[in-house]
Amino acid sequence: MCLAVPGRVLHIEERDGTRMATVDFGGVAKEVCCEYLPDLRVGEYAIVHVGFALQRLDEESARQTLALFEEIGLLEEEFGDPWEAAARDSGAPRPAGAGTPEATADATRKAER
Repeated sequence: MCLAVPGRVLHIEERDGTRMATVDFGGVAKEVCCEYLPDLRVGEYAIVHVGFALQRLDEESARQTLALFEEIGLLEEEFGDPWEAAARDSGAPRPAGAGTPEATADATRKAER
């Protein structure tokens, strides 16, 4: 399934003449083209579909949508389990307790500092 998912812009750069952003989707970071939103800024939220930032979204709406998607399992369905992916990419086992609501909330607080 391909969802339009809200994400928070972490970093923006020009790459080969194209404006690209690193966007956080509730703990999963992906590269996104932001040519459709040329004035999008770091810290803002945008609706992203198939790798393109299409529309700005206020923070509260983005957080509510991400929480709902996570609650019904759509984020994991769309992006996979970020802890499993990180463990697979690093060759390390998945840490005990990783992916729990407490660990996710703690990681979010640290990232927002």
